[in-house]
Amino acid sequence: MVVLICGASGFIGSRLCEVLAGAGHRVLRGVRQPRDANDVAIDFERDTDLAQWSPKLAGVDAVVNAVGSMKSESLDLVHFRVPVALFDACVKAGVTRVVQISALGPSEAAAFLATKHAADAHLMRLPLDWTVLRPSLVVGRDGASSRWFRCLASLPIVPLPGRGEQRLRPVALDDLCEAIKHCLAGKGVHSIVEVVGPREITYRAMLDAYRQRMGIGKGVYLPIPLAIARSAVAMARPFAPQLINRDSLRMLQAGNRADASATAHLLGRPPRPFVDGLGNALPESLRAEATWRWGELLLRLALAAVWLATAWVSLFAHPILDSLRMLWRMGVPVWSAPLLLVGAALLDAVFGVLTLLRPSRRLWVVQLGVIAGYSAIIAWRLPEMLIHPFGPIVKNLPIVAILLLLLAATPSRGRSSACAPRANVGPNEDAQQR
Repeated sequence: MVVLICGASGFIGSRLCEVLAGAGHRVLRGVRQPRDANDVAIDFERDTDLAQWSPKLAGVDAVVNAVGSMKSESLDLVHFRVPVALFDACVKAGVTRVVQISALGPSEAAAFLATKHAADAHLMRLPLDWTVLRPSLVVGRDGASSRWFRCLASLPIVPLPGRGEQRLRPVALDDLCEAIKHCLAGKGVHSIVEVVGPREITYRAMLDAYRQRMGIGKGVYLPIPLAIARSAVAMARPFAPQLINRDSLRMLQAGNRADASATAHLLGRPPRPFVDGLGNALPESLRAEATWRWGELLLRLALAAVWLATAWVSLFAHPILDSLRMLWRMGVPVWSAPLLLVGAALLDAVFGVLTLLRPSRRLWVVQLGVIAGYSAIIAWRLPEMLIHPFGPIVKNLPIVAILLLLLAATPSRGRSSACAPRANVGPNEDAQQR
């Protein structure tokens, strides 16, 4: 069977390509930027015309739609208008089977769910052998939301929206992919299947399970009233807009659960525990990935605080005359010392802002050079600073260590970090990536 997978570069799509190819299907990868003969160019923010889909479906027997987005401005396009064009084109092209990866939860809970379910309804009216799969949270090592939950679970104090009693039924990635494989083989035609894990758990219990899988002890939890949680989500959204938003919080509050009997029937066996989705990853590896996600931010916040505090102290807190005398002792001409003082303070402030908003390898290298330069000059011209009881020069060593860590972990421009959240993802564990 020739199967076109829309969203083949995403979390679920990429794994599904492997599973279906292993089952003997010829897999066409629907991606935004084709790279080889098995790639088909699709754009779920533009391909709204039926005619755009006809050449893409030539010779295709079945289509799996695993595309989605959490960007509020593109939900109608990505979840409804483009899928409708795709489904209608499937009828015209003679595609025999369509599997739609939708989302589990009540439509009224969030725009993400409402737009997904609207596309489901359109598909179910068409003369196709369709199956709609509505997975709960899909767990896999490389999934953006799985990484996010592991990050939260690894915190020394774990915040909980409300009391963390939201009910969930997360499912392992390979179980979802196997379910799709069975649908393509003819099971579950003309039905909606809610794909879930074997056991219903609370949000807090899910985080506990992640902690146990990472080899971390029992967590210390901090319940946060929902009103405060909503405000925190709004403030945190710029740091991870695809994962931290009000739609995600609404869907969490609405719950993400269903009876597992339909999943078991489709699989021909009980579903696996959701932590099986993490595969054979070592606890040490999972723990390192999770802690670095918040550890990197913590290091950048501390580094930015040092730069910004230094700028403020230099310009407003420390006596200017004392600072100028220090510069004169270092050999700076009297006429240029004020300019150097202000310029250095402004440079510190710029470093602080860039550390927060525009981190990059180049920034870390420049900061290392500046620190090394002024530390060497001070050690040469003001050697007493080396044995000062407060260690003003020696304390540069941990700052250098932080910069070296950030330099090693920051990807080159154009390459994504292994620990960074993926963009354009849906909450049912970012199954659907364009």
